[in-house]
Amino acid sequence: MALSQVNFLSEALSRIVTFHIYLPNDTAAEFRENNPHYERPVKTLYLLHGFSGNTMDWVMGSDAMEISRKYNVAIVMPSGENSFYLDRKGTGNAYETFVAKELPAYIRKTYHLPDERENVMIGGLSMGGFGALRLGIKYNKMFSAAFGLSAALIINDIASCSKEEIASRVNAMADYDYYRIVFGDLDKVRDSDINPEYIVKEHLKNGEKLPRIFMACGTEDFLIEQNREFKDFLKDRKADITYYESPGVHEWSFWNEYLEPAVLWAINK
Repeated sequence: MALSQVNFLSEALSRIVTFHIYLPNDTAAEFRENNPHYERPVKTLYLLHGFSGNTMDWVMGSDAMEISRKYNVAIVMPSGENSFYLDRKGTGNAYETFVAKELPAYIRKTYHLPDERENVMIGGLSMGGFGALRLGIKYNKMFSAAFGLSAALIINDIASCSKEEIASRVNAMADYDYYRIVFGDLDKVRDSDINPEYIVKEHLKNGEKLPRIFMACGTEDFLIEQNREFKDFLKDRKADITYYESPGVHEWSFWNEYLEPAVLWAINK
């Protein structure tokens, strides 16, 4: 099992960026023997961190290394800062372009991993859950599966909100100015491709196939109602959605409970 830290020049972000990658390319024979996951090509999972996190979150907080070895999955862990993995105005703020286009191209060129749709997945927690679901749906020709753990599906909460309304909220992740910088005009955000629901509607209107989707959220998590609403939205549109709830709050113990089931779900068609 190899863990690499890679620094390279990102044109999308106009600076040297860092990502980490687990590569199960030297897995010992005793772990490969009688393991059906090594009878197929390696799969690739882009795994996104949450708000205030970075590329090391999954390395330090989860069993991603063991999951990579056990299931023959290369796990790419980029840093999205607090961007919600969106492209913003201004030089060096194209986080969607970085994660969904530039980084996969770099991975293909550098590691020569299989890049057929059935071999590429995306997942994340909280802000990264939002990013994974949105990017997985938007780039449906690249990703066969997308999962969100405690996904921060907050578009309907912030749409058309005033500075005073956001300031009064107990569970607001940030202030009004942050939301305006990241999401743009809050009066227009609901009917734009920043909104995963909007992307789903557009894809279905155009006859496009959605990726398979997996969601899990703790019943005591402050984001539980938002996850339930998006789950119901997807089910109403006959999407291939797998959804779990169980006791838990917004913390690593819950995310670690569901990371391995999410990965196993993603690699099994």
